[in-house]
Amino acid sequence: MQNTILRRAAQLLALFAMAVLGLFDVAQGLLSRSEPLGLAQIALAMAAAAVWLPAHRSGSTRLPNAALVLGGFSLLATFVIAASPTNGFAGGTSWGLAESAALLGVCYVLARHAPAGRAATALLVVGAAVSFMPLRAGQTYVYVIFGLIQALAAAAAIGLGIYLRIVEGSRQRAVDAVRAEQRAEFARDLHDFIAHHVTGIVVQAQGAKFIAEQDPQRVLHALDQIERAGAETMASMRRMVGVLRDPDSKPDAPLAPVAGVHDLAALLDQFNSAGGAKARMHLDGELDGLPVEVSTSAYRVVMEALTNVRQHAPAATAADVWIRRTPEWLLVRVANDGEVPTTPRDRPGYGLVGLTERVRAVGGRITAMPGIEGGWVVDAAFPIDPRTSE
Repeated sequence: MQNTILRRAAQLLALFAMAVLGLFDVAQGLLSRSEPLGLAQIALAMAAAAVWLPAHRSGSTRLPNAALVLGGFSLLATFVIAASPTNGFAGGTSWGLAESAALLGVCYVLARHAPAGRAATALLVVGAAVSFMPLRAGQTYVYVIFGLIQALAAAAAIGLGIYLRIVEGSRQRAVDAVRAEQRAEFARDLHDFIAHHVTGIVVQAQGAKFIAEQDPQRVLHALDQIERAGAETMASMRRMVGVLRDPDSKPDAPLAPVAGVHDLAALLDQFNSAGGAKARMHLDGELDGLPVEVSTSAYRVVMEALTNVRQHAPAATAADVWIRRTPEWLLVRVANDGEVPTTPRDRPGYGLVGLTERVRAVGGRITAMPGIEGGWVVDAAFPIDPRTSE
């Protein structure tokens, strides 16, 4: 809104300045040489203002076409007036300062918004029109110097437009890079959250089948948990898929993960409520003051490791989670006592790939391998800058 108001104010100011220059042109005898030619120059100034004053989108194809037509007519007018027998008969006659100013604005918007290929041709024509325009008032060295001055002004307008175009392009590339990284982050989050919830739903559904006849009341409890997990899964999926589909949207979900190491207790409770292997937490050190990116990444390591326990170690009876804080490192280990799979999976997993990218992004290391005493062990180490954790 504020940008729109500022743009409207700038347009009104530019129109006022052109009106002042137009009155100066008339006062300096723009119509005294030939009234039809003078009116034609006024019309060209108005046409030039109509080309450069409106807001233009980057890559506009209409802009260079309109500029080419405008520049061509301006050059034609210059040739006709300069070749006229009465050219230069009245000293101090204006050559059209309002039109010159408007064409400089056209040079700027061409360099700023027009496609590169078409912009070059249009800039050549419009730049020539600006440079030769003082010759309408005469061919003496004074008007040649004025022509050089206007050529320099055109070069300055083109340079300003190119500079702002480069700045905007760099900013847009940076925004696109951040947006792509953000969408990849949401894709990883989608896997982490949804896989964790869906795995719990599957485990609870399998358990409910075995206890349906012996204890119907426990089946109802399992169904309640399945319903809650399904609702959370659908809510997460709607938010994240919405962001992946429309990167310009402003979702109600935060743009960065909010779960950290302080939420691990709730994660383990949810894991244990699904039945099967029991997860146990072991803490060593103070967890307050951790950098956000380290805390959230550690949480995701534990979540992915517990999800893999459900999916790939159904015989496991325990999953131990160790979190250790040292002055320079946060160490995370998740180990289970299940059997190590000896056959390859029928489909590749993306959880560990995304997890590795996440850990490396914060300067950490992660390994996943069979344990010395059996089972599977996931180790992650995150560097901590003491200055950021005070």
